[in-house]
Amino acid sequence: MTADFPQAGQIIEYHYLWKWQAARGETEGRKKRPSCVVLVVVNRDGDHVLFIAPITSKAPTEDRKALPIPETEARRGRLDGDVRLWVMVDELNADVLETSYTLEARVPQGAFSPTFTDRIIKAVQQVRTDGKLGLSKRS
Repeated sequence: MTADFPQAGQIIEYHYLWKWQAARGETEGRKKRPSCVVLVVVNRDGDHVLFIAPITSKAPTEDRKALPIPETEARRGRLDGDVRLWVMVDELNADVLETSYTLEARVPQGAFSPTFTDRIIKAVQQVRTDGKLGLSKRS
């Protein structure tokens, strides 16, 4: 892997497509937002599929699943430390690195610690086990 290859826990600027936007027929994220690479897997074709979670300053509603981002982790990710932030774990974008038209900057702005990254992965796995994970395929 090269130094700029996305890895779990890295924070990237990404045109995240919310599930509600995809359900309305939209195909493009409306704005770049900091997002967390949750997992990178290799598909049958040998391409790298990135599963990306959005980071938001909007407090999640009770029906959503999100992890609050501690101040220390916000600093590690080079995120705005003056506002409360959450990483949403109940929906992801799946994007193929080799064919992505939405992944512009291939160098992360920062990264969460391995411990916090593991918490994110476990939370996503739990939501998936519960059958409540929303997924928008981007490429």
